[in-house]
Order: sequence, then C-alpha cells, then structure tokens
Amino acid sequence: MRRRAFITVLGAAAAWPLSVSAQQPERMRRIGLLMSTNADDARSRASVGAFLQGLQELGWTDGRNVRIEYRWGSGDGERIRKYAAELVALAPDVILATGSSTVGPLQQVTRDIAIVFVIVPDPVGAGFVESLARPGGHATGFLMFEYGISGKWLRRRSEWS
Repeated sequence: MRRRAFITVLGAAAAWPLSVSAQQPERMRRIGLLMSTNADDARSRASVGAFLQGLQELGWTDGRNVRIEYRWGSGDGERIRKYAAELVALAPDVILATGSSTVGPLQQVTRDIAIVFVIVPDPVGAGFVESLARPGGHATGFLMFEYGISGKWLRRRSEWS
C-alpha cells in the first residue's frame, strides 16, 4: 500500500512541472501614454481616469495584465520629444498620444509601434495619417469633431447673429 502511494505521489510530482508550464501567465502588455499637458491638469487627470476605467471594463488592469507608462509633456516641445524617445525605447505594444504636439515627435522616433491619438483637430492636414477612412501607416485615432464641419459651425453661428 505504501509503495503504491509513493509511486502516485512521485508520478504527480514528475507531472507537475509539465502542467505548470502549460499554464503560463499571459504576457504583460505595455501601453505608453504621452500627454501634452501637465500631470496636475484636472481635465487630463479625468481623461486618464476614464481611460483606465474603460480598460478595466474590458478586463485590463494596470499592474495585473497591463503596465502603463505615463509621460507628461507640459506643453514643452523639448520635453515631449524627450519623452517620445523614452516611451519608444520601452517598446510598448501601443502608445496613446494626446494632442498634435505629441504625435509628430512620436512618428519621428518610431515606425513600428502603433500610435493611437486623441484630440488632434486635423490629422490628415498635419500629415499624421493619409485619410480618416484609411489612415495607413502605424497611426490612427479619434477626433473631437469632424474637421470639415467646423466651417458649417461658423456659417450657422453667423445665421444666429
């Protein structure tokens, strides 16, 4: 009886490394976040909070299965260029860029890492993407409004006067 128990335990111990290696934890994803504003800007902090909440709702939690690297440009072009290079050196899976002032420097230092931009008024005119329908390259993003309708807003506004 003891011999059978010993062989069972030994067999389980021998199989244990195989079962553990089959259950590899998922790879920690990395997101770079390059903000054009100050770290203490209330609106930017609220936007980052909404971003984190959205990630959480999709099953991504900072520190658990995704690591987020934050850089705050504070409206300083030199600082933004420095932080763009820092983030690219970290080789994240994707970089979220806020504002036109962050996208250009990122595109200058990488053609391999995906860039998702927000709050860029005219990404086509700025040369960040080929078109809104088919951005091409490694950058894509979201607009606060469709740039072409701004003229309609002005025309409509003049009708109110």
